[in-house]
Amino acid sequence: MQVQIQALLAAGGEGGGTAERATTGSNLRPHVEVAKPAIFNGEAGKVGGFVTACRLYLRMKMREMMVEKQVFWILSYVQGGSADIWKENVMKELEVGEMEYETAEELLTVLKKEFGGGEEEAVKVVELRKLEQGGRTMEKFVQEFKRVARGSRYEERPLVKEFKRDMNGEIRRKLMEAENPPTSIEQWYRRAMALDRNWRESRRKKKRLRRKKETAGEEIQRQEKQSMLQPLV
Repeated sequence: MQVQIQALLAAGGEGGGTAERATTGSNLRPHVEVAKPAIFNGEAGKVGGFVTACRLYLRMKMREMMVEKQVFWILSYVQGGSADIWKENVMKELEVGEMEYETAEELLTVLKKEFGGGEEEAVKVVELRKLEQGGRTMEKFVQEFKRVARGSRYEERPLVKEFKRDMNGEIRRKLMEAENPPTSIEQWYRRAMALDRNWRESRRKKKRLRRKKETAGEEIQRQEKQSMLQPLV
């Protein structure tokens, strides 16, 4: 079984690509690129992303393959740290027939429960408190905030509180001082993105205007210099 897992890892999950190519030739479906999951070493904060990436790849590339191969493929990306011991135990159970998964989703559920649980929730909360918008656009920041918030179990008021703390102070101040400030987290997302877009567009217009004035000034200086160099008649 170890040989099978190593073969899958070496091929980078190409088993899924083979199945997809076979069906593509018969059904004339377009080829779709799907990112493979990163190696998972047992870190609680990464288990959610790993499970999501596995689900997406299995659905898009390997849904027609046998469950056994799907299970081996998932295990091939579980390496290092505390994940190695867990994988060895799972492989032994599979070899002796003590464990059998009817679907690959069952294995992913077990994996997430083993390495996530309360610890993953705590990691998400810490991530939320460390998050800052910085120089990112509000659209990018909102997507990152949603990713981190997912799994933290924060809802509405606590989530709004974290979002307000993590965003840039100027946008927060304008929204809080508005005649009708946002209340729900979705309103905060939507109005913060709109305000950020308007602010960035205003900055771009000011820069264009300043460059235009600078260009006009340089042209005037060039013409004056040129006239001074012309010989007197």
